[in-house]
Amino acid sequence: MTPQDGLPQPRRSLAIGAILVSIVITVLDTAMINVALPAIGRDLNIHPASVIWLTNAYQIVVVSTLISFASLAEILGFRRVFLSGLALYICASLACAFAPSFPTLVAARVVQGLGASAVMALTAGLIRYTYPARELGRAIGVNAMTVAISAAAGPTLGSAILAFGSWPWLFAVNVPLGLAGIVIGALTLPETPRAHRRFDLVAACLAAMAFGLLFLGIDLLLPLPWLGAAVLAAGLAAAVMLIRRDLSRPAPLLPLDLLRLPPVAVSVLASVCAFSAWSLSFVSLPFHFISSGHDQATTGFMMTPWPLALAFAAPLAGRLSDRMPTAVLCMLGGSALAIALLVLVLLPGSAPVALLGLAVAVGGFGFGFFQTPNNRTMLSAAPKARSGGAGGMQATARLLGQTIGTTLTALAFQAGGGPKLAMAAGAGFALAAAGISLLRHRLR
Repeated sequence: MTPQDGLPQPRRSLAIGAILVSIVITVLDTAMINVALPAIGRDLNIHPASVIWLTNAYQIVVVSTLISFASLAEILGFRRVFLSGLALYICASLACAFAPSFPTLVAARVVQGLGASAVMALTAGLIRYTYPARELGRAIGVNAMTVAISAAAGPTLGSAILAFGSWPWLFAVNVPLGLAGIVIGALTLPETPRAHRRFDLVAACLAAMAFGLLFLGIDLLLPLPWLGAAVLAAGLAAAVMLIRRDLSRPAPLLPLDLLRLPPVAVSVLASVCAFSAWSLSFVSLPFHFISSGHDQATTGFMMTPWPLALAFAAPLAGRLSDRMPTAVLCMLGGSALAIALLVLVLLPGSAPVALLGLAVAVGGFGFGFFQTPNNRTMLSAAPKARSGGAGGMQATARLLGQTIGTTLTALAFQAGGGPKLAMAAGAGFALAAAGISLLRHRLR
């Protein structure tokens, strides 16, 4: 095996362990902090509408800088930027744990978002350099399984920590895991080729403005329509300026060169649709169950099959994607997700809990079965030297889909359709993802 075709064992297992540690702490942190927001607001005497900015500020920073860190890593090396991001994340976690006031805590969360962005932007690219090409689907499946398990465990673990201690411990638990990841990663992560070009700081600033303002505008559109529209317009203007700047560049910061590759463009569009469907369904399902008369404990029980089924489906689909056409797997996964959501819309609220849980499990299985092959195609269709751009684009597509889904869920509730309308829209997005995936056969 050559160095360009993955790492030898046991170095490969140790390297993927360091990558997975970074995934675990970033996903767990987000899930646990969402659970702790009421406690943080109460302890710091902050209004609930303001404490939400602990999440919003973090997410806006992440989405604003993903593609910039991906481009920087192609120039400086994936390992250097990844480990620097992980170290920054750990230092910011300590700052969050010892923050004496709410403004200080928000500032630390902004820095934490910068570290998380560097880690998230490079996870997929590092996996591509760590595993041989013939096992790339399996590796991406393990990645998706780790995300699913961490997301499922996050609320429970966060609640357990809060039961025995205060909210600063939610940030402090990141430190030992992160330090272990840094040490192991420094010893085992692969060296990657470095591009001979200068980092485009102007493009990075335009990208931060474009993505940050677009996502902030979407967030403000419902509570403050005029302000949201103005912010969206400013974001679109910055995006136009960025595109015009990058069109003539051979390796632009905004990966327009990759979007010219039909398999990559199709995968990105399908990913946005799939994550929109995920967000529409996962946000609205608890409201659907509670409005049907189920209590919080039963609702939590019925939501659990989703991440468990996803954790089972993702590595299975990953192994199959190394042997079967991606179009077929993604079509089956997207269709299963759509059918599950339509069943949940049509089932009465008095349906047996086991039947509702089964439908939820089918939805999670379908999403996991779609996600891994689609991500594999998005990554493998890009030139290996542009793995950073492909990974950054993959993460950006996920966040864009999640934001679209959350916004449409709020619109469905405002329109009076409630969770059923949101899930029906989610089914439509899932079918769109399945249909778009079939275009891969024509492209081949």
